This record gives sequence, C-alpha cells and structure tokens, in this order.
Amino acid sequence: MAVRQHFQARQNDITLAVFPKSGTTWLKALAFSILHRQHYTPSQNHPLLTSNPHTLVPFLGKAFLDQDLTSNIAHSPRLFSTHTPYHALPPSIKSFAIGCRIVYLCRNPYDTFISAWHFFTKARPDNLEPLSLNDAFDMYCRGVFAYGPFWDHVLGYWKESLERPQKFLFLTYEDLKDNPILHMKRLAEFMGVPFSVEEEKEGLIEEISRLCSINNLRELDVNKTGKTGSLLVNKTLFRKGEVGDWVNSLTPEMVERLDKIIKEKMDGFGLTFKTSL
Repeated sequence: MAVRQHFQARQNDITLAVFPKSGTTWLKALAFSILHRQHYTPSQNHPLLTSNPHTLVPFLGKAFLDQDLTSNIAHSPRLFSTHTPYHALPPSIKSFAIGCRIVYLCRNPYDTFISAWHFFTKARPDNLEPLSLNDAFDMYCRGVFAYGPFWDHVLGYWKESLERPQKFLFLTYEDLKDNPILHMKRLAEFMGVPFSVEEEKEGLIEEISRLCSINNLRELDVNKTGKTGSLLVNKTLFRKGEVGDWVNSLTPEMVERLDKIIKEKMDGFGLTFKTSL
C-alpha cells in the first residue's frame, strides 16, 4: 500500500512484470545484462557471476521500502521488477503522462503451476504439512494463489499491451526459449538500447544468452548457496526451466479441468499458449 500510494515513476523507468514462477529470474538476468552491457562483459567481472539476479534487479516494493538508493534503481534508466497485478500497480507507473515502459513475461499455465508447486514445496516451513500436488492444483484452479488468479494477472497486462504497444512489451517464456536471440533483440530495442550491427557480428547477443541461461546460472557458486533477502533461497530459484515438463506431473483429469478454466476465463482475447516446443 505504501508503494502504491507514494512511489513516483520516472518516464524512462523499466518495470519487469511477471506472474510468480514464470521466468522472473531469467528475465531479470537478461534485462540487466542487456541494459548494462556497456559496463560489463559476459566473460569477466560480470555482476551475475557474484550476485543473484534478484539482487541486481530488485523487486519494486523491497527497493522502495528499504530506500535502496545505492542499487541500480537509483540510476537512469531505473530497472525493477514486480509480481503485482496490473490493476494494483502504483498509479504513476500506469500513468499515460509519465509513460514508463513495462515488460511482461508470460508462461503457459501448466508449466507455471508445476514450477510454483515445486518452489513452494521447497520453501514451505518445516512445521507445516507438505502441500500435495492435488491440493495445490485445486487451489491454483480456484485462483487461490500468490498475487491472484493466473488468468486475471495475464489478461491485465495483455489487454494493456494491445492498447499501448509502444509502452508494453508482452513476451512469452516459450518464444524466448525457442528463439532467444530474436526476442533478446526485441527486448533491447524496447528498453532503448538496441544491439548494434557490430555487437551482433561479434556474437555479443549469444554471449549474453549463454551467461543468463538457467543451466549456467544454476551452476554459479552464488546461486548454490545463500539467500536473496530474508525469504529467497537462491538454489530453489533454479529447477529445470523446460517447456512441457507439466506432462510428467499432471493427470489427464487435471489437464481437462485447467483446459476448461482457461477457455472460460481467457477465450476471446486473442492470447494462446504454447505447451510444448
């Protein structure tokens, strides 16, 4: 509430908005590396080698409440992230007059659920009973989830991206996995720092892509130990990162139930999901 009431956006702010467990860590690594590539090279002395992406790109609420003005959020352009639904963002971020940019990363609802279940299972306090797959899936289908129902969250940003494409970049996790170079170029251009012809010829985009890959980040010492803040255990942030892993966990009955909900809630808005590559 404090952030919503008092945060003042700047015109060149960039907000990374993601529904939980939809690729937040990956998007932060990519956006930070692309935006600050003039200062750091992927091969040496890059902050990602010693800092978790969530440290480099703070969540808006934490950075604001901690008055973390020594981090990149104090610089220009400021880069921060949020899981907050569009309707609950601070008014200054949504303001037509200010017009700061928003990047939204959307992942298909099936893989999103499986990733979330694994994450929250690991993060669940020892004094609580384990959350079974069936119970977690029932909660997800009823919209009982951090930051609200999946469909409301995605549609909130999707509709705005259609209304204001110059201020919204709507990416999908699956497209980014399928063709990272193409969509990294789109991300760089949207953030106002397009890759030059020379950078492309030198293979800089591929270098950044390798640096930020889940396989690389998972193996870094900084992400095998420690925490980011008081809640995020770094090693729990990296699992498979695959598209279509949901087939190994969801029963046909579960898929049928979620199919029906997604069709009911999202049909007619022109948004479809890739569930495999």
